[in-house]
Amino acid sequence: MNRLVRPDAVLVQAVIAGALSFAHLHDLAEAAGQDGWKAWAYPISVDLLLVAAWHRLRTLRDAGEPSRSAWSWFAVALAASLGANVATAGLLDLNDVPAWLRILVAGWPALAFLGGTLLVHRPTPPSTPSPEPDPVTAPQPVVERETEPGVQVAPVPALPAPAPTVTAPPALVAHAQKIAADHRTRTGSEIDTETLRARLGVPPPLAEAIAAQLA
Repeated sequence: MNRLVRPDAVLVQAVIAGALSFAHLHDLAEAAGQDGWKAWAYPISVDLLLVAAWHRLRTLRDAGEPSRSAWSWFAVALAASLGANVATAGLLDLNDVPAWLRILVAGWPALAFLGGTLLVHRPTPPSTPSPEPDPVTAPQPVVERETEPGVQVAPVPALPAPAPTVTAPPALVAHAQKIAADHRTRTGSEIDTETLRARLGVPPPLAEAIAAQLA
């Protein structure tokens, strides 16, 4: 089943308005001395600049960039279109077009070419050079020292681990003090570490820690 083609009121209105504006621009260009195909090219140039400016305007707004240049060219094309519509409405004698209007119509191609070129070719912002690394804070390369052939590098001996600290219980220290006092009474001399270790029956490190507390 074929789909029925239903005309869109907005599209029909746009076609009618575009045709009328096209005809007004053609009549004005022809009255200003642009005859033949040149008179038909003027409305195409105005409408194309208007569409290009509107497209660039929406693109810049979506990208969040300034759109003043696009607005300017949109206003220029809109003024050319509206001016032709007003001029051909009976306010201007098309049989006796003033010189200033002939100059505007003759200079329009150059103006439209400039506007279209600026709208299409945007200037590229200069690229920001990457900052050079600070020689003070930049990491320095690690340079490995090479050894001569045939020379053997002796391994560095490992440092001995520190001996663990031995703590004597207070009761054992008190007992050692009694033994030392008894030894001093009987012999008249201080007890040595080996005799103290033998009397207490403790390992040498613990005996040395107790003797250090008795000194």
